Amino acid sequence: MKRALITGISGQDGSYLAELLLTKGYEVHGLVRREAIEDASRKLANLKAVRNQITFHAAALDNDLSLYKVITKVQPDECYHLAASSFVSYAFEDESSILHTNFSGTHALLSSLKEANPDCRIFFAGSSEMFGTVAAAPQTEDTPFNPRSIYGIAKLASYHLVRNYRAQYGLFACTGILYNHESPRRDFKFVTRKITAQAARIKLGLADKLYLGNLDALRDWGYAPEYVQAMWQMLQHPTPDDYVLATGVNHSVEEFVDIAFSHLGLNYRDYVEVDPRFYRPAEEVPLCGDARKIRQTLGWQPTKPLPDTIAEMVDHDLRLLAP
Repeated sequence: MKRALITGISGQDGSYLAELLLTKGYEVHGLVRREAIEDASRKLANLKAVRNQITFHAAALDNDLSLYKVITKVQPDECYHLAASSFVSYAFEDESSILHTNFSGTHALLSSLKEANPDCRIFFAGSSEMFGTVAAAPQTEDTPFNPRSIYGIAKLASYHLVRNYRAQYGLFACTGILYNHESPRRDFKFVTRKITAQAARIKLGLADKLYLGNLDALRDWGYAPEYVQAMWQMLQHPTPDDYVLATGVNHSVEEFVDIAFSHLGLNYRDYVEVDPRFYRPAEEVPLCGDARKIRQTLGWQPTKPLPDTIAEMVDHDLRLLAP
């Protein structure tokens, strides 16, 4: 029986990945903060259906010793590093904490695995934000990186660290360059979940307006359960490598809103107002991924249409809010 360790197991991707690995017969371990274990019903809600099948370990990425002890004890065959400060912030006051969590935590994990379990196969969750300001779309693994947020900078530094550990120490370490991927487990701080949840509230008479930023902003949106399948496939391949995970199709925020409200029989124009406070810096060239490499090498490709993902999210939020 293979043994897997997942950081960020309570999040969207971590919970879907845990479920996937359990169906494949893995022994699944999750790295969590102690408060998550003490408040499991709330902080581990995404894992409700499988919580009793997972072994949780209280440790933190900013505590090298606790991390080393867990890895020494678990001796995983595969480690999926998904934990990160995942909100893309452009605010100066967030820079230090994002750098520390997303880069230093990755370094602590890699160095612990190198010392305590060098045969473990490692997946690192990179981000399309590493590309930042680009000259052309779609982007491939060879597109120059030019991050424009501290989040993208921290992810890019971690990406280079993963490549360094692979080249210098022979670790089986891969990076998935993940474009946006959604599901009913998306955190409410992301615009997609903000849209679906507020649309559900409006439908139920619990709200009357949705305030958004630039409706023309374009994103490459996929479906989270399909993306964790790609993570697993990357670690089953004979050789480690880095891959773009994307749909290759852009949709605007306005399209997303229209689909969500139309699913509820509503016209979004009656409820949506643009608020400049929510604007992010504009992109001259949109982030859109070319996943040809992983399709040709591993046979992975996304299949779920965006309207189906949005409908699933809206229906989930309706169930959560309904009396």
